[in-house]
Amino acid sequence: MKNFIVAKSAGFCFGVSRSVEMAQKLLESGSAYSLGQLIHNDDVVRRFEGRGLKVINSPDELPAGARVMIRSHGVSKAVYAQLEKRGADITDATCPKVKRIHELVRKAQEDGRFVVIIGMHDHPEVEAVKGWCGDCVICENAAELDEWYGKFGKLLTKPITMVVQTTQTRSNFTECASFLKKRCTNLQIFDTICGATSMRQEEAAKLAAECDAMVVIGGKHSANSVHLSVICSEVCPNVQFIENAGELDTDRLKSADTVGITAGASTPAWIIKEVSNTMSEEIKTDAIPAEEKEMSFDEMLEESIKTIYNGDKVTGYVVAITGTEVSVDIGTKYSGFIPTTEFTDDGIKVEDAVKVGDTIEAVVVRVNDVEGTVMLSKKRLDAAKSWTMVEEAVESGEFLEGTVTEINKGGVVVNVKGVRVFVPASQSGLPKEADMNQLLKQKVRVKITEVNRSRKRVVGSIRAVAQKERREKAEAIWNEMEVGNKYHGVVKSMTSYGAFVDIGGIDGMVHVSEMSWSRIKNPAEVFNIGDEVDVYVISFDKEKKKISLGYKDPNENPWVKFTTKYNVGDTAEVKIVKLMTFGAFAEVLPGVDGLIHISQIANRRIGKPEEVLSVGDVVEAKITAIDTENHKISLSIRALAEPAAAEVEEAPEVEDNGEDALVYEVSTNGEAKGEIVEE
Repeated sequence: MKNFIVAKSAGFCFGVSRSVEMAQKLLESGSAYSLGQLIHNDDVVRRFEGRGLKVINSPDELPAGARVMIRSHGVSKAVYAQLEKRGADITDATCPKVKRIHELVRKAQEDGRFVVIIGMHDHPEVEAVKGWCGDCVICENAAELDEWYGKFGKLLTKPITMVVQTTQTRSNFTECASFLKKRCTNLQIFDTICGATSMRQEEAAKLAAECDAMVVIGGKHSANSVHLSVICSEVCPNVQFIENAGELDTDRLKSADTVGITAGASTPAWIIKEVSNTMSEEIKTDAIPAEEKEMSFDEMLEESIKTIYNGDKVTGYVVAITGTEVSVDIGTKYSGFIPTTEFTDDGIKVEDAVKVGDTIEAVVVRVNDVEGTVMLSKKRLDAAKSWTMVEEAVESGEFLEGTVTEINKGGVVVNVKGVRVFVPASQSGLPKEADMNQLLKQKVRVKITEVNRSRKRVVGSIRAVAQKERREKAEAIWNEMEVGNKYHGVVKSMTSYGAFVDIGGIDGMVHVSEMSWSRIKNPAEVFNIGDEVDVYVISFDKEKKKISLGYKDPNENPWVKFTTKYNVGDTAEVKIVKLMTFGAFAEVLPGVDGLIHISQIANRRIGKPEEVLSVGDVVEAKITAIDTENHKISLSIRALAEPAAAEVEEAPEVEDNGEDALVYEVSTNGEAKGEIVEE
């Protein structure tokens, strides 16, 4: 054996812890009687007998007027009557969870229902439950239930109410409930298994599956201990069921690398510790100091029952979740619970916020000794931690995350893990006239700028976070800036000559000439403020913090498309887009225009282009010249027409109006001579 693992849930449950503490207090003022063994653990019972707690098995054995204790398993209604008849001074240690079952079956009887009890025959808890109702049957499992139902159950005229012994296994309860659901109408099923029992069984099964051997500590008459042994045996071949360290067979553990230890609800901490000590000695570890002094019986009981007070900080694990509360085992005689509202304030479902088995820290809010419950608050403990975190954030400058929960005239309130942080409107990060409601219920990061814990006042800034993040992003972008880099940005503003685009912390400008391959007069023809756009870097000046961006796609360059498709001498179908005194401009491809000089419009002399052409006409023309450097094209309709019989007329002299076009003297066959024609 190399090491061992003790289950977190091992040991006293709430009901047992409560009864043990009540017995201790009872014996402080003299001897008393216990109606049945106080708990199903012979070692504990013997020690209590030594202190004056005598076990009796019937009320008839109790001297008149004597002090008597009812154990956590509870007793029937008839037994209460017998004790009262004998004038007994009763200390009732019945577990509140068992008392709930008594009330359920009593109410079922009043309502004329038949009660089915799923539990062990002759177990004191089951016998006590039986004594609180009239017509009932006890079935240990689904097989017994099936047999009973086949003989008697199907003849019933009363509706059925089903309850279950608090220490039964979850699988047995599920099988029995499923059986009745398939056969009964108007059925009531109450899951009365103790949450701590379910958790203990689940943990034991998981631990047994992971270990080479298991040791289950508990009394032989303890129902929950017996169930633990059976559960472990289903997944682990080497299981020992013992009552104390004296029964431990260490030889059976020598071949095991890892051994798991679990214990029933009636097993005190000192017995678990004795078993652990024995195993520690076996693997020669010093986990338990040899010089540790032996504890007295009272000290060992104190260790097992652990009393708590309001304000105490406790750690436990979740054993059950209902619609109203989260049950927490805190390792004491009390059953802890946290209202589900503490987990659902932000609209989160409780089952998404916490799960059975989770370890949880909380603070004690209220202790109810009568019911054996303790109300806990996770939120209060978290708030205390959060205040410390907020105070430290002022010094460190760390940004904290929270949710905007409130809008007021002065700004917004951000909930940072339970602490209200006020953010003035000027620090919200929104423009002056913006609607603050757009921040409501949004997750934000804030910089804490002021904390006054005594006045519970905290001030923060969303804007400071945004500014710092923007600076960091800008620095990162400048560090990686290169011509050709591509960015996804947002159009922030526009002028008559271009648009400014935020590319993640810094702005660059897209000139109107870089927005489209087509001619546009205003950036608004392409962009709207707020548009998300993909841009690329054309040039930049890091010192002046200026960036020129391009938007039009280089792959869609119409000149490249033109030169790829056409050569000098090719014929193209063109569209007349503009008429001038010296000729006509025609679109060869979208974004590419060529000039048809007036002398190349017809094979005869004309005074102006309008005599032959109109805007919108589609005609065929020959490409007579391509100026690749200046992106200019000369076209000729005349070159494709039949030559006229008359002498070719010269083109009239025209004034240069500054249009961006090439004008050539062209021969009758359309070939350019390279000189401007003069009359």
